[in-house]
Amino acid sequence: MSTDIDHVNDPDRRRYLKALAAIGAVGTTGIAGCLDEGNSSNGNKGGTLEVVHGWNSGDGKAAMEALKKAFDEEYPDVSTDYNGAGGDANSNLNTVIANRLQNNDLMGAFANWPGKHLERYKGALMNVEKDVWEEAGFKDTIHKATIEQCTFNDKMPAVPIGSHRMNNLFYNVQVFEEAGVDPKSLDSVDALISALKTIGQNTDAVPMTQAMSGPWTNLQLFAQILLSQSGVKAYTNFIDGNPDGKAIRSALKATKTILQNHIPDNASTLSMTEANEKIVNGSAGCVHQGNWLYGAYRKNDQVNYQKDWDWIPFPGTEGVYVFHLDSFVAPANNPTPKLTKQWLRFVGSKKAQITFNKNKGSVPLRTDVDPSKLPKYLQQMYEDLRSAKQLPPTIAHGLAVTPQTLTACEEAFRVNFMGPYKVEAAASDLESAVSN
Repeated sequence: MSTDIDHVNDPDRRRYLKALAAIGAVGTTGIAGCLDEGNSSNGNKGGTLEVVHGWNSGDGKAAMEALKKAFDEEYPDVSTDYNGAGGDANSNLNTVIANRLQNNDLMGAFANWPGKHLERYKGALMNVEKDVWEEAGFKDTIHKATIEQCTFNDKMPAVPIGSHRMNNLFYNVQVFEEAGVDPKSLDSVDALISALKTIGQNTDAVPMTQAMSGPWTNLQLFAQILLSQSGVKAYTNFIDGNPDGKAIRSALKATKTILQNHIPDNASTLSMTEANEKIVNGSAGCVHQGNWLYGAYRKNDQVNYQKDWDWIPFPGTEGVYVFHLDSFVAPANNPTPKLTKQWLRFVGSKKAQITFNKNKGSVPLRTDVDPSKLPKYLQQMYEDLRSAKQLPPTIAHGLAVTPQTLTACEEAFRVNFMGPYKVEAAASDLESAVSN
């Protein structure tokens, strides 16, 4: 791992960029001007550290503001420019980053998902293993599963800032009590569907709220149901390109039952924020989402944990932590490599991890954090992460599959599973998506 970037003429890199052009992320077939980072560091006199991120609104805004303040207070002599490029599920951020790398308009660091998602930036990433991971001792203090996800093409271009758990079911306490539903009894998808029927019969609330302005939420729900019904092995086989057709169809049928019968009539127009508001105001019983929803609940003084809202692992996934990561990534040949490494060392520190995650609703990746410094809900998430024996990576958020595969999976849902719900067509397209 001695070189800082992938080879500039790697044919795989050109292939990935061509694929990105097809989905609107990059308009040409190469990233011009990507040289060895070691050459770019000569003569670095400081300059302004630019950090591009997608948290200029929504659940991440307060978290990013707190992180910026903490860094600027610790390093008052560093000139910084924090550039927000928000968008639904990172889509706008990904486009901004890819276009700027293509145009050699390089920033010091950018926020992104690591794992296989980094394929989209292949050939343009700095290796910070020695100067960040080893110098700061992160390999000994950051969760081992994270190390694997932040290693790409035998290099380490990223440092994680926080983890979201994906296999959650959040619920409105009053709605569940009125319906007579015991959340502890929900130990399977069948039990969940039965509870949704009960909520619909016994209350005026919609049983489950769902945002369907884009296909990723349905893909995400399907993934939890696949995991619940068929287990981690079937889930892992799916992301590894060996899908079990029977398991896929079973999960799609259950997903169809929920989406066709138990969600708002206007779900296709709802954003995630609008869908989640139904939990807050009591017009919906439950919602499946990542635990970034805690960031929204935390900001609302009208709702309190365990009194107004609560959560359980998605039914049938007890003991599993479906792994999602946010990270900061270092582009090679950027104008401020020393400041980039300084920023990344800070990102992995206890101070940064606690400051960011307690605001965002995510979980610190360091294993030496004092849980008492986190809110009560995040204390539970932190302990669950540390104790989990199985941490399958998320499909809908880039860790588990390449950008091309993720796009194909989303397309399978966009075409076949946004209503009406075509199980056989969606299953066939999903099998093709992960097998190619």
